[in-house]
Amino acid sequence: MSQICVIGSGYVGLVTGVCLAERGHDVVCLDIDAAKVADLRRGIVPFHEPGLADLLASVTASGRIRFSTSYAEAIPSAGFVFVAVDTPAGAEGQADLMAVRSAAASLARELSADTVIINKSTVPIGTGDLVGHLVSRGTNVPFSVVSNPEFLREGSAIHDFQNPDRIVLGSEDPEAAQRVAALYGEVSCPVLITDIRTAEMIKYASNAFLATRISFINEIAQVCECLGADVKEVARGMGHDRRIGHHFLDAGVGWGGSCFPKDVRALIHMAAARGSDPKLLRAVVEINREQRLGIVRRLVDLLGNLEGRTVALLGLSFKPNTDDLRNAPAVDLADLLRHEGAHVRAYDPVAMERARGVLTNVELCPDPYAAATGADAVVLVTEWDEFRELDLARLRAALRTPVFVDGRNVFEPRRMRDRGFVYAGIGRGQTPAEAVGEARPALIARRAHSFGPRALVG
Repeated sequence: MSQICVIGSGYVGLVTGVCLAERGHDVVCLDIDAAKVADLRRGIVPFHEPGLADLLASVTASGRIRFSTSYAEAIPSAGFVFVAVDTPAGAEGQADLMAVRSAAASLARELSADTVIINKSTVPIGTGDLVGHLVSRGTNVPFSVVSNPEFLREGSAIHDFQNPDRIVLGSEDPEAAQRVAALYGEVSCPVLITDIRTAEMIKYASNAFLATRISFINEIAQVCECLGADVKEVARGMGHDRRIGHHFLDAGVGWGGSCFPKDVRALIHMAAARGSDPKLLRAVVEINREQRLGIVRRLVDLLGNLEGRTVALLGLSFKPNTDDLRNAPAVDLADLLRHEGAHVRAYDPVAMERARGVLTNVELCPDPYAAATGADAVVLVTEWDEFRELDLARLRAALRTPVFVDGRNVFEPRRMRDRGFVYAGIGRGQTPAEAVGEARPALIARRAHSFGPRALVG
């Protein structure tokens, strides 16, 4: 088995290191954050990912993984060095390569001959060439550079690593690419070996296409709302076409997280900086932004002026099974609602601790019913399984006005209306005017009971 160093113990680096150790390799995870390394040595995972803590405990007990802050300790014995550091977005969408540059310069000083350097971070096209140039300035020993983009989904990262759809390897040294492929062992998926720039582009193009599918179905949902069609049935009918398929055709509040927003903006920046005008990608971003604004408009249609209203958000993480709040729709919604004068409450099954450091002037509640108590509306933002099992009678009784905006189309409109809710989904077969007209008697009756005559104003 191989000696491997993984530089960066964030989401991609830690999952990669633990899964390679689970395959029998000897892995050192290197990170300059001493506090993080100390926690990892104690088995403390710095983020929520199902199954990762248990797998870390297993490979730690076997002695196949260890953690270090020292390049001098981690690099010389490694035959393979994965670079999995953060590449945050700059003000114009460009990827910040400061950590990549620092890692390349630092590892060059400790490199052994014939080591393969593997770019695992999502990096702009041409970064493989840059890494090769930076390393060659710091060492005289021969080495190779391979681009091996990751395709891990938060919430199912271990499964994705162990059961990949494909493994992409880009290099000007085909033998080095084959050596990296061997690290993954026997796999049933295709292994694509390309040049470096093509491999880097495959990652960006894949994420941009998936984001485009989501924005497409969200735009179709907007059309459905104008025409009274049900987008869930539309998507189901589309998905049965083998050329289209069912994946990423769920209308809702839009995409978020650390990948789609950053990667689409980075691709737009790369194209524009070289004279191309990526009109479709710009529209994809704008449609996604519009979905957040659409939720606020629904609440205004149903409640009138949001000044002084209380709105409960169910779900804060950008998707289920993670505590990641980066570019999360709920964070945007909280900001938009506060701007309209609303008081915002929120609950999430696992992201509450992270939310305390991100959300200001948002009341964090211990459960969904506490968030709903006395609220004027509930907005389901993240489709956690816990929310699918809500006690709807208890939830309705807790609300001051029974408005339920389903930002993920989890519930069936007829069922929710039968339970006494004023229900609004995303493109679920009612025009906005029809939804407001149907809801008006229930809202007036509930407001009059709860607030008195002044509640009918506005």
